Amino acid sequence: MAESPMDYAEHERTYDFFIGLTKYGTIAVVIILVLMAIFLL
Repeated sequence: MAESPMDYAEHERTYDFFIGLTKYGTIAVVIILVLMAIFLL
Protein backbone atom coordinates (compact mmCIF):
# COMPACT_ATOMS: atom_id res chain seq x y z
CA MET A 1 0.00 0.00 0.00
CA ALA A 2 1.57 3.26 -1.13
CA GLU A 3 1.60 6.19 1.24
CA SER A 4 0.34 9.47 -0.20
CA PRO A 5 2.24 12.65 0.67
CA MET A 6 0.85 14.78 3.46
CA ASP A 7 -1.60 17.52 2.49
CA TYR A 8 0.23 20.44 4.11
CA ALA A 9 -2.35 23.02 3.06
CA GLU A 10 -5.10 21.09 4.83
CA HIS A 11 -2.84 20.56 7.83
CA GLU A 12 -2.19 24.31 8.10
CA ARG A 13 -5.91 25.14 7.78
CA THR A 14 -6.72 22.66 10.56
CA TYR A 15 -3.93 24.03 12.76
CA ASP A 16 -5.05 27.65 12.21
CA PHE A 17 -8.64 26.66 13.08
CA PHE A 18 -7.46 24.94 16.27
CA ILE A 19 -5.33 27.91 17.33
CA GLY A 20 -8.19 30.35 16.68
CA LEU A 21 -10.65 28.18 18.58
CA THR A 22 -8.25 27.92 21.51
CA LYS A 23 -7.58 31.67 21.53
CA TYR A 24 -11.21 32.75 21.40
CA GLY A 25 -12.26 30.01 23.82
CA THR A 26 -9.69 31.21 26.34
CA ILE A 27 -10.83 34.82 25.92
CA ALA A 28 -14.46 33.76 26.45
CA VAL A 29 -13.59 31.87 29.65
CA VAL A 30 -11.64 34.84 31.01
CA ILE A 31 -14.56 37.19 30.29
CA ILE A 32 -17.00 34.81 32.00
CA LEU A 33 -14.75 34.56 35.07
CA VAL A 34 -14.37 38.36 35.27
CA LEU A 35 -18.13 38.86 34.99
CA MET A 36 -18.72 36.22 37.67
CA ALA A 37 -16.22 37.97 39.96
CA ILE A 38 -17.94 41.32 39.43
CA PHE A 39 -21.56 40.25 39.78
CA LEU A 40 -21.35 37.39 42.29
CA LEU A 41 -19.14 39.01 44.93
